[in-house]
Amino acid sequence: MTQVSDYGMASGTLRGMKIRIDAEACTGHGRCYALAPALFDCDDEGFGQVIDEDVTPDREADARRAVANCPERAISVEA
Repeated sequence: MTQVSDYGMASGTLRGMKIRIDAEACTGHGRCYALAPALFDCDDEGFGQVIDEDVTPDREADARRAVANCPERAISVEA
């Protein structure tokens, strides 16, 4: 179970992780948006795009799954 202390408090709201895609490293395999469609989408050429860089605590597992499954390691998360 995730606790408030795991994320810190900022202005009375939970502060989760941020997710990013390195556009230069991404080659468009599409695993990110296949595994975590609430966090990622694709552009017109099939490259991954972050929908919202702020990952809520309930989406943390999806974000970590996308990071672990990106062949190019183009996805990163910051706590």
